[in-house]
Amino acid sequence: MSSSSSKAAKPVAIAQILFSQGFGTRRHCAALIDHGLVTVAGEVVEDPQQAFPTEGLVFEVEGQVWPFHEKALILLNKPAGYECSRKPSHHPSVFSLLPEPLRNRDIQPVGRLDEDTTGLLLLTDDGPLQHKLTSPKYHVPKLYQAACKAEVDEAQLRQLLAGVLLEERNPKLAEEPVNAVSAERLPDGRLQMALTEGRYHQAKRMVAAVGNRVLALHRQRIGALDLPADLKEGGWIWLDAAQRDLAMSEPVSG
Repeated sequence: MSSSSSKAAKPVAIAQILFSQGFGTRRHCAALIDHGLVTVAGEVVEDPQQAFPTEGLVFEVEGQVWPFHEKALILLNKPAGYECSRKPSHHPSVFSLLPEPLRNRDIQPVGRLDEDTTGLLLLTDDGPLQHKLTSPKYHVPKLYQAACKAEVDEAQLRQLLAGVLLEERNPKLAEEPVNAVSAERLPDGRLQMALTEGRYHQAKRMVAAVGNRVLALHRQRIGALDLPADLKEGGWIWLDAAQRDLAMSEPVSG
């Protein structure tokens, strides 16, 4: 067994576990335990230093069931009218849709969605994972569905696939065409396209570049990870290792 595996398997004091999971300061976490508000396997934990293996650990704090995650990876079904910022300017923050322990952790959106854009939003405190999901060099596709002012025609689809130039502050970027890796017209008339870059307002600007306009934008998929059909707007779920791998993979088709 490697030293990292041994470290991961070593039991951890319950007060430290609560602190790592975002349940407040170390003093507050100890107070929760002292007041009998923390249970493991149905048993009240009385000693802040009582240690537990973290693998597969599920505990309760004030009746709230909480699975231990060394690194958080959350999927949120983002509604319209929310900003992907901890300090929003004009609308509520997506963080207000999450429970306080998650808000206390250093989770960040994996690629921001505009205030009026809906759909699949990942949030994580795993820096390397966030980099892999957002960096163009890893080519992780994001699948968008857009209602446009006019139904996209075949010429516009061909343009989106071939590449368009976007106005950019960076002159080098302005000279590099950006293209969709897939683009099609859905039966309901909406445009569906997959992008591997994450430029500012990219989907909207690409549609504008081919002479159309996005009226409503929705993100349905990252990699091969789809937005669950049964997850209501504003709802969120933990993602497991298999779902993390799906997000990092490329779907067979759009």
